[in-house]
Amino acid sequence: MPTRQACFEFSSFCGEESIFLLEKYLKVIHESYAGYWNYLKNEFLMQTGWDNYFYGLILISLIVFGLELVFPWRKGQNIIRKDFWLDTFYMFFNFFLLNLIVLIALSNTAAAFFDQLLQRIGSSVIDLQLLDVDQLPKWLGLALFFIISDFVQWNTHRLLHRIPFLWNFHKVHHSVKEMGFAAHLRYHWMEPVVYKSLLYIPMAIIGGFDAQDVAIVHFFALAVGHLNHANLGWDYGPFKYLFNNPKMHIWHHSKVLPVRYGVNFGLTLSLWDYLFKTNYIPKCGKNIELGFVGDEDFPENFIEQELYPIKLKK
Repeated sequence: MPTRQACFEFSSFCGEESIFLLEKYLKVIHESYAGYWNYLKNEFLMQTGWDNYFYGLILISLIVFGLELVFPWRKGQNIIRKDFWLDTFYMFFNFFLLNLIVLIALSNTAAAFFDQLLQRIGSSVIDLQLLDVDQLPKWLGLALFFIISDFVQWNTHRLLHRIPFLWNFHKVHHSVKEMGFAAHLRYHWMEPVVYKSLLYIPMAIIGGFDAQDVAIVHFFALAVGHLNHANLGWDYGPFKYLFNNPKMHIWHHSKVLPVRYGVNFGLTLSLWDYLFKTNYIPKCGKNIELGFVGDEDFPENFIEQELYPIKLKK
């Protein structure tokens, strides 16, 4: 039976360790905010290289918007469609301000927590690495990173539709009533928290990615995502079985669906939907009604949409 002195020493040790961990996480949060603020300033002032996300987002958006103007699928849809400016705000908020407000600090704190947890069970993230992409040819490493991350995100997207708690957050994205490129980044701030959390372990096990690797994949996924939501009637011919496309993705946003939890969950790749039989393109979806059942009661402004999932039901 442990003595009173031993219990006191154990309690003191646990208390000191808790204080140490708290200080560690507070330092991570502080450094995350400071680091990301400096990063944003460098982005705005163009003091970064070709992987400048701020101007990269603007360039890709202008190119896809130009394609919508030249090759409109729904010719009767206004150039400045319904919620165009709301979606444009979402685009910049989710891509930049969200990181500054919460996401970078939360992601880095979660990473530090996972590292600490893995060390507690006798391992470290480095020990868990099954493959270091630095040992592979650059093209193969990038392809591997892209395929694995897209597959994890495809599964995460399915969870957003199947779990009622998560679906309430995902409704923000599905409240789009007229498709256009900027609708790509209309989503609740909780979504990237879920995506990044589920991506952490697989990416840690592979390891070896640098910032430019991530930028290449991110810009490609951003361009495909913009195209998927654009007012374009493209399916890429035989490549439709590999890449998600506007004619396929519009059915994901259909208000009337053949199955309860949705179809066509692909983000960049359509491959997973064809492999796991969640693909659905019964006919031309050019003029189908978009949204979800009950969306007539969904709020129309940014603040209320952000608060919607956490409001207590009357």
